[in-house]
Amino acid sequence: MATRVPVRRTRPFALPEVRWAAAALVLFLAGLSAQLLGGPAWLWWALYLACYATGGWEPGMAGLRALREKTLDVDLLMVVAAIGAAAIGQVMDGGLLIVIFATSGALEALATARTEDSVRGLLDLAPDTATRLAPDGDEEIVKVTDLEVGDLVVVRPGERIAADAVVLAGASEADQATVTGEPLPVDKAVGDEVFAGTLNGTGSLRVRVDRRAEDSVVARIAGLVEQAIRTKAKTQLFIEKVEQRYSIGMVAATVAVFVIPLLMGDELPDALLRAMTFMIVASPCAVVLATMPPLLAAIANAGRHGVLVKSAVVMERLGATTQVAFDKTGTLTRGTPALAEIGLLPGARRAAISTEDELLRLAAAAEHPSEHPLGAAIVRAAHRRGQDLPAVDEFIARPGRGVSATVEDRFIEVGSPSALLAPADLAAATAVEAAQGRGQTAVVVRCERQPVGVLAITDEVRPEAAPAVASVARLTSAPPVLLTGDNQATADRLADQVGITDVRAGLLPDDKLGAVRDLQAAGERVTVVGDGINDAPALAAAHTGIAMGGAGADLTLRIADAVVVRDDLTTIPAVIALSRRARRVVVANLVIAFTFIAVLATWDLLGTLPLPLGVAGHEGSTVLVGLNGLRLLRRSAW
Repeated sequence: MATRVPVRRTRPFALPEVRWAAAALVLFLAGLSAQLLGGPAWLWWALYLACYATGGWEPGMAGLRALREKTLDVDLLMVVAAIGAAAIGQVMDGGLLIVIFATSGALEALATARTEDSVRGLLDLAPDTATRLAPDGDEEIVKVTDLEVGDLVVVRPGERIAADAVVLAGASEADQATVTGEPLPVDKAVGDEVFAGTLNGTGSLRVRVDRRAEDSVVARIAGLVEQAIRTKAKTQLFIEKVEQRYSIGMVAATVAVFVIPLLMGDELPDALLRAMTFMIVASPCAVVLATMPPLLAAIANAGRHGVLVKSAVVMERLGATTQVAFDKTGTLTRGTPALAEIGLLPGARRAAISTEDELLRLAAAAEHPSEHPLGAAIVRAAHRRGQDLPAVDEFIARPGRGVSATVEDRFIEVGSPSALLAPADLAAATAVEAAQGRGQTAVVVRCERQPVGVLAITDEVRPEAAPAVASVARLTSAPPVLLTGDNQATADRLADQVGITDVRAGLLPDDKLGAVRDLQAAGERVTVVGDGINDAPALAAAHTGIAMGGAGADLTLRIADAVVVRDDLTTIPAVIALSRRARRVVVANLVIAFTFIAVLATWDLLGTLPLPLGVAGHEGSTVLVGLNGLRLLRRSAW
């Protein structure tokens, strides 16, 4: 279940990486325009070289720092390749490479900043102040950080609870979706536990603080997210995994191609030309471009179908999924209560209530003035059946118990079974137990203090949930898992409906994280699908995290690697399949690129490869693999 986190947003241009990348892009476009419009060569050369400087200095410095640590990374190699392209007159190609790398770095910096914003915003769920009771009974407003274990706090209707605590007096209901993901408010009475950051309902509570602010469940969620982000292994594209060996080998080979002919008596210009040609044909530019176009095309295709995949790394990683773990509330279900069943009791006949529609009409009329989510579900059900609700008199709402009102001269009560049923009401108790056994929330309706009906309310399952789960099961080597904070009976009922056999219920956020860690320890590459704040640690730690975007919490949307914008579960197996197709195209492109490199490099080493022909072969292979990757833009690729 999603609950919105107060949003903090770093402005893009507050980041230096974004400013440098934007400047490089503007200069590149200006240079390209001047070149295409027939401007003087000195002008567009100057603009391109300015693009090199603004966009290339940062990756160049990063590459030099890596050199000091005795490593060679692709950033420095790309800068060298761009300079080499300019040296042989291909200044526009080098500028394009610089812009691609600068933009990639800017997007990564922005994504990191926004994630940090959302983690900090999570702590804003808890209020800044609380109403503490002094020993003499007076109330005082204090900062939440000043609360100590054992302090007594008053929580009024509609307020957020300031600390993890135990109820000492009062009755109400609490929306604790931020912690447990439960879709329906939970009744709170004396002895019950409440959590910091959860929303109090219509009653007033007096609670005793059990944990300091820094030890609260919400604070632990933020800590778990940060820890998961720090410990999650840095993921790279396939080509980046071999960049060290390839880069070192290419540099060593280029030096050898230059030095060995010189030692054997070759002329300096000839040796330099041969080495330059070798560096161009063997450079990883074509390999990088062979990798990126299919992944970017797949990202664009997924975006057209309502899935935002945040990077090429994520698109590649999705295809490696071996198991999918689903959250329940707001993911497999809609996350809002809905009336599932109406049961008439024997007392209904004595109260002249003969049909389910009549019972629903009276209950909905009594609930209409109420603000309780369960009451709203009953009213929505009556409106869907086209019922006109009569006016009510003497409406009273009792927190934790229910409502009562006079409807058409009859005293109607709607509320919890514990408040409205007596030990002698055996038929009503049996109906309530049956509903609860099916994982539903039971609401009792009384007329003139006699039980007349039981309304079963549940979280509505998405119609596409079962087909989506079946498709995921066919794609992955391990069956899907259900991870939920809801109770076992509710989870089992939902799992039966959608076709999941591995059910793990009653999980707090750290329990969900632990479950994901266990699956990963068993060798699975787990994709987690969720929507709420309580899902954020698991999403951050998973091989891939997918958020439901319709009502997803801001933190969850930031942490997730991909977002299902239109809340259509069938897009999840579709995007996994698309990722696997993209990975196959990447492999095919790499074979093509390395074949061209091998042929051209061998020609240069064993014969005399003209520099223009080497450039043409290098650029031709790049165009070929680029066009092959763009096939994933077609609608049929989805």
